[in-house]
Amino acid sequence: MLNRVILIGRLTKQPELRITPSSVSVTSFTLAVDRKPNQAGQKETDFIDVVVFGKLAEITCKYMDKGRLVAVEGRLQTRTFETKDGQKRKAWEVVADSIEFLSPRPRTKDETLNDVSQPEFQEDEEYDPEKETFKE
Repeated sequence: MLNRVILIGRLTKQPELRITPSSVSVTSFTLAVDRKPNQAGQKETDFIDVVVFGKLAEITCKYMDKGRLVAVEGRLQTRTFETKDGQKRKAWEVVADSIEFLSPRPRTKDETLNDVSQPEFQEDEEYDPEKETFKE
């Protein structure tokens, strides 16, 4: 069976890094993904929850900003939970295993147009400077 999801959209807020009790890095964010315009010409947007674990979660928090265009590849996962008032709910989310930055990294006030410095990364991270892609 196959469970693969590929999405392109913009982050709706700045991702925040959390650490689980078992010391695993995790972040989650919502991706705004535009649909094709309907017959009336109106665009609709889906807001899809994405969760990222491990080193990729740390990289995501370090280099992603609200509004940045990204491609996310992963698998669809469902969770069930119970609300405070006892109702059972389901949540669908994409568990990402690859993220590609599609828009340029925003410049800081100190960077000039001639300064094309690349983001810092650890030696054990795979980094493609042409695509600004990180994979776990």
